[in-house]
Amino acid sequence: MITDTMYIGSGDITALLSDIHSSTYAKLLQRFVSGEKPHYNALASPIDALRTGAILEDVYGKTLPFCYVSQYKVQSIEMDVFKASLDFAEIDDGKLKAFIELKTVSFDEYFDKIVPLESNSEKLAYVRKYKKHYYNQVQEQLYCSGLDQATLAFLCVFEYNDEKNWNREIKDNEITRVTIPRDDTVIDQIKSRGEIFQRIKDYHIK
Repeated sequence: MITDTMYIGSGDITALLSDIHSSTYAKLLQRFVSGEKPHYNALASPIDALRTGAILEDVYGKTLPFCYVSQYKVQSIEMDVFKASLDFAEIDDGKLKAFIELKTVSFDEYFDKIVPLESNSEKLAYVRKYKKHYYNQVQEQLYCSGLDQATLAFLCVFEYNDEKNWNREIKDNEITRVTIPRDDTVIDQIKSRGEIFQRIKDYHIK
């Protein structure tokens, strides 16, 4: 059904906020009305960075307490065109309490740029300036989940050897966590851009 693809996910936010005359925005609109749901298998990707990221996400997930659920789905109540998958959601008594969004970064960036950042305010400033697409993505996730803050975790990549990554033991100094507060200014921008998509969805459902 055409409505199967009528959603905006957290991975679509960069395209959603791009110039409406850009090819990036056009591809999002085309996918939205295509009726053909994209299927991704990052673990089988020929692209080293994507495959390694998927492997390390799985490895990191096994280090978390049992109350964390991977790829937890949430949807906005206010605008149901917005959906999000949370990398690791903390569930308590059946309710979502918090979530972690994991991003892998290169060895050089991690130790040269991220590790020297001491306070959360410094880390947050870095994310806003150099990782704005991650920041915006988390804001959409916060909007869908209704939470006031989330954790963005940066995990250092040492190599692209699948076997070694599957067997890696992640140490505390190899991951940096940043608390991302809810930013209603960004969320309002996301909602504003999503209005036309919501109207298209509503029209086809009626």
